[in-house]
Amino acid sequence: MKAVAYHKNLPINAPKALEDVELPAPESGARDLLVRVHAVSVNPVDTKVRAGSAPAAGEVKVLGWDAVGVVEAVGAQATGFAVGDRVWYAGSIKRPGANSELHAVDARIVSKAPKSLSDAQAAALPLTAITAWELLFDRLRIAQGGGEGQTLMVVGGAGGVGSILIQLARQLTKLRVIATASRPESREWCLELGAHAVIDHSKPLSQALRSAGIEQVDYVASLTQTGTHYQEIIHSLKPQGALAVIDDMEGLDPIALKSKSLSLHWELMFTRSMFETPDMHEQGVLLGRVAELVDSGRVKTTANAVFGRINAENLTRAHALIESGKAVGKIVLEGF
Repeated sequence: MKAVAYHKNLPINAPKALEDVELPAPESGARDLLVRVHAVSVNPVDTKVRAGSAPAAGEVKVLGWDAVGVVEAVGAQATGFAVGDRVWYAGSIKRPGANSELHAVDARIVSKAPKSLSDAQAAALPLTAITAWELLFDRLRIAQGGGEGQTLMVVGGAGGVGSILIQLARQLTKLRVIATASRPESREWCLELGAHAVIDHSKPLSQALRSAGIEQVDYVASLTQTGTHYQEIIHSLKPQGALAVIDDMEGLDPIALKSKSLSLHWELMFTRSMFETPDMHEQGVLLGRVAELVDSGRVKTTANAVFGRINAENLTRAHALIESGKAVGKIVLEGF
């Protein structure tokens, strides 16, 4: 099968940072679906793994966790699917990625893809939708339909996770949603997705909030540059508020949260599949719910750039744009 892979950690502008390769078709297990991949998207985790996780000597590593495709085979213990089903998912970080013509994935983290989106449009959503859903409802423990009178600030609202988090918060809770963005195009994107207001994160967050008539917020979802904004996030949270993060907090002092009794919550959407937790199937369930929201017109795709076919050249361009910090929404690729 065709695939895109890397053989060692290289900067994205280096020759052969990513390469087109031919690999054997994957062996699928009893719980797996074998999927013919039609479209993928690129996430920051792809760039981080490429830069920091070296393949074993003599081997290559395939990236890519968002995928839309058609089921070609169903394992003996995989339930709820049949050959020919069109599915979407974000795979396990412990297994080869989906930048390949064929991909094996545990059926528990898969659902039927939304009927109203093209393959490329749908591929933008799974990983970020799972992350946003778990952050809101499992980590911050906001009740669906709850949050009335409370405010959520989304730091980095125009990124992949922010783009779907804004929509889920608006559609499934009564929270007031304040996004942060620093460029006109990213500001407009957040407003189009449903943010009640957008503040400029190139300024101190507490100052920007006050300029918007907001003294403090109940919740913060910090999706990027948490280290840069950490002290301002603490200033901006109400006493007994909650902070959820998805990026790294190396060197940051959690003691700074103590005086306000602020709670800190990590979200990593790979946790359930990495540890095969008893509730691992909940990722498939929530993706099914997101598909319903999409097909009912309540949530829209966050795809904002189509980079062509799934090959090393186009994936290299996608990695470079994500590493620049200027991507708005999601980058998708379709077909081999």
